[in-house]
Amino acid sequence: MTTTFASIRIVTENVDRLVAFYELVTGLTATRPAPVFAELRTTAGTLAISSNQLTNQLYGADVVRPAANHSTFLEFQVPDVDAEFARLSELEFVQKPTTMPWGNRSALLRDPDGNLVNLFATP
Repeated sequence: MTTTFASIRIVTENVDRLVAFYELVTGLTATRPAPVFAELRTTAGTLAISSNQLTNQLYGADVVRPAANHSTFLEFQVPDVDAEFARLSELEFVQKPTTMPWGNRSALLRDPDGNLVNLFATP
């Protein structure tokens, strides 16, 4: 058996707001099979976004807590970190473009729920 990474899901109280943010950041258009669920498909995997009401109904109350992440980065590889920083300058950046000790160029921002998003480019 081979395991394949398929997606990561963010559970939120405001699906529309989070979808709009990630559509802006990625340049992708989300598919919306239901108003409470969306997917942004990339070549590396899918970013899913769902409503906390839906998740609690399906998996049980208090399985997840929206906007409570303090340990995970969502990372998107981009061709030019500085160009993305300029394009997204109205968003809340935590760190301006910086060259990391391992050579990647990186800029950190927060999505509307406070999750960290790393835009990076390899040397």
